[in-house]
Amino acid sequence: MEQILEYDYAIRALFASAMVGLMCGILGCFIFLRNMALVGDALSHAILPGVVLGFLVAGQSVLAFFTGSVLAGLLAAAMITWIQTKVKSKEDAAIGVVFTTMFSLGVIGISILTKREGVHLDLKDFLFGNVLAITTQDLMLTALVGAFVIFSSLSLYRYLFISTFDATLARAMGVSTKVIHYFLMLLLSFTVVACMQSVGVILVVGMLIMPASAAYTLTKRLPSMILIAAVIGVLCTVGGFIIAFALDITPGPAMNVLGAIFYILAILFSPENGKIPIWLSRRRAQKSMKTDDLIKALVSAGSIGDSALSAVQQKLGWSNQVWKDSWASALNSGWIKEENSTWSLTGKGLRHGFELLGAHRTWEQFMVENLGYDKSQVHQQAEELEHFLTPQLVNEIQKELGMPLKDPHGAYIPQSGSKNETTLSALDEGSKSLLLTRQANEHVMAMLWQVGLSPNFSITILSKSKNEMLVKVNGQEKTITKELADQVTVVKIG
Repeated sequence: MEQILEYDYAIRALFASAMVGLMCGILGCFIFLRNMALVGDALSHAILPGVVLGFLVAGQSVLAFFTGSVLAGLLAAAMITWIQTKVKSKEDAAIGVVFTTMFSLGVIGISILTKREGVHLDLKDFLFGNVLAITTQDLMLTALVGAFVIFSSLSLYRYLFISTFDATLARAMGVSTKVIHYFLMLLLSFTVVACMQSVGVILVVGMLIMPASAAYTLTKRLPSMILIAAVIGVLCTVGGFIIAFALDITPGPAMNVLGAIFYILAILFSPENGKIPIWLSRRRAQKSMKTDDLIKALVSAGSIGDSALSAVQQKLGWSNQVWKDSWASALNSGWIKEENSTWSLTGKGLRHGFELLGAHRTWEQFMVENLGYDKSQVHQQAEELEHFLTPQLVNEIQKELGMPLKDPHGAYIPQSGSKNETTLSALDEGSKSLLLTRQANEHVMAMLWQVGLSPNFSITILSKSKNEMLVKVNGQEKTITKELADQVTVVKIG
């Protein structure tokens, strides 16, 4: 930067580069959204005959080059539109015919002119740009064009917006989409001519498309897209010029390569659509699902002693690393705990596990009863969807099904609530009930787990005394205190 600021020609090039990046970023958004990248490429190539014409009329004049180039660009736009509407031809074919023909005529014209004595027209400068050769007159013209393009884009924003996203609605509102289209072609021609000296006619389409493409991946709101594209455009042109100046290479290609880098970075790291955030989100989701599967398997096992853990791990079929990662995640989530070298599920973990189990079995019942599936076909889909069914949605599905107690395979469905709910101590001897997953607090859930009571199975009351109750769960007799039975919420099933 110190070296750049020592030379007037480098300072002019720096300001011209910034102006080019700004106008390309703003106008490029509308070109990108209208799928007009090929049109921009065509206009950039088609202006060469205008350069030849301007030289023939007024010699080595910046204003002559500008006027001739704009006229050639507008002529190319008109010819493309005419062929697309009046001739039976593909849209991209019309663009290809016009821009290759006019570009060829321009190259032939410049080749002929350079043979004349005293004529200094370097075709390479028109094709790839020569930003270091910008004069004060060139800079002033670029600034005026940039100001006009930016002012027009912002002042006509509403018309450009509606005609870009819904041309039919725009016509219904009295907006002439044809006028807007040709005015956009005029702005595009101005921009291409202004960029010719900086990045050249071949590479200008990159500056029009890459900042807008990068911005499109970062936001879905047009005002934000325009702002981001403008910033990226300036960073590409200014940064590309500085890199080219430092490495003594051609600035135009350096600007485009930097634009490609910004585009790749946007694709990779966009917060919503970036490949890396999506990959990380999927990894987190897969890890979360594995942890859910572990908690559900532990709840279904009924205990987490050494033998039960071995059986669960074997049933899940996981590697040791996946098992360790899932176990650590469950521990960090507060779903399991260790006391006196003994592992146990917390009340929070129990509730989560039973919610998963209830979601799984409720969805199986829904598929069989409402969708006509056979019970042998429902397990795998329920295994995948159980992670995404919220307790509220599961409750709505259960209401739709009439609050079923069992799934298609005959297993009890953990209940979150019921209009017939009561306490376990209020039931008579011989009564059957199901524990609700919604208990007074997590402490109650933990105590139930410790004595072997689970919403997974029906509870039959065998006998009652003043201080305790004898119940039968899953073929085993359990004794619970009257104090705990007073806090346990159940629903009577028989």
